[in-house]
Amino acid sequence: MILPAGYSDDARALWNAATALNRAAAAVSPAAAALPAMLFITDPDRTPRPWETAARLPAGSAVIYRAFGASDAVETGHRLREATADRGVKLLVGLDPDLAEAIDADGLHLPERAVEQAARVRSDRPGWILAAAWHGSSSAPEGVNALILSPVFPAGGASAGKPALGVPAFEQHVKAARLPVYALGGVTPENAATLAHTGACGLAAVSAIQSAFR
Repeated sequence: MILPAGYSDDARALWNAATALNRAAAAVSPAAAALPAMLFITDPDRTPRPWETAARLPAGSAVIYRAFGASDAVETGHRLREATADRGVKLLVGLDPDLAEAIDADGLHLPERAVEQAARVRSDRPGWILAAAWHGSSSAPEGVNALILSPVFPAGGASAGKPALGVPAFEQHVKAARLPVYALGGVTPENAATLAHTGACGLAAVSAIQSAFR
């Protein structure tokens, strides 16, 4: 999908890089073909009104809503579902399957420490998309649809203290994984194109996507 008029140059740079990665991955992996090209990951501090960004995302992208136990999690989740429903934008919830059920989400995102829950969730909800975080320090998790590997570049948020993998190491991890892999961490409109040919199935970001898709 080519973004229509009204989107910023930064949005186009991110989207073009993400969809190019997704097409290349889909050409060699049927599993990648069924996945969104771009993931907007929410953060309570950095994305206080995530539904506004979600409403601007193009079809073929997804939102990962991380509520972190917020008291208004269900309300925010419903706003995100309303912003994404019937627009070809998937909605995943971080860690909490009950919240995902409550807002009729399309799947779940598991932190690396909780990836062992994937088998149970898959049994309970076989139609859900399951993604898992991975930081490359151990063998790639299995039992999910996709991995989100970070940080590729120097990043903020929870990854601020972690050393960046860099593009060559990221590519090696992608090739070693048995699953489709997204690039996360410091991804910007300026560096997204450098991930071409790494084998990633798409891009994930927090602030960069929020800023680009206003």
